Amino acid sequence: MAGTLVVEKMLGAAAENGADLAFCKALGERINQSTASMGVALTSCTVPALGKPTFHLDDNQIEMGVGIHGEHGRETLALMSATDIVERLLTTINDDLQLKQGQSVLLHVNGFGATPLMELYLIYDLANQYLQQHGVSVARSLVGNYTTSLDMAGCSVTVTILDDELLGLWDAPVHTASLRWGC
Repeated sequence: MAGTLVVEKMLGAAAENGADLAFCKALGERINQSTASMGVALTSCTVPALGKPTFHLDDNQIEMGVGIHGEHGRETLALMSATDIVERLLTTINDDLQLKQGQSVLLHVNGFGATPLMELYLIYDLANQYLQQHGVSVARSLVGNYTTSLDMAGCSVTVTILDDELLGLWDAPVHTASLRWGC
């Protein structure tokens, strides 16, 4: 999912600071172990080469656990509230990361291409509330369409546990097509 953006941003900052390949490999593995993502779709995407949706959802269904290339998810569920969707996403992420009270995280809510920004910010707010209720502080955030699946309606939530080094790498200046700060 959009956790790739987090890994790539931090590794890019390390490389820009002169880190060698062996250091970057070890750092990438550490960032990967500190990051978890989960996505949900309300529609499939249409891959141009196929010319049709990659999977089918009825209007009253969602697909939990979809991939960034429009792959089918791990389960099809009945449509539920945004609060319940975020609870499921973050419970899965928490099962993976084993978040602890007092930790600081990066919270990234990524749209799949056809989800309005207002809805992404709703998901962000609900995810932030979930994390706060579990004693976890959101130190940095990113919300928007960054790692998309063409015309898919849905989003992913990514959480990265931050330490001082990872926070510094995230905060390092960046100037790319989609990320720009500190320049």
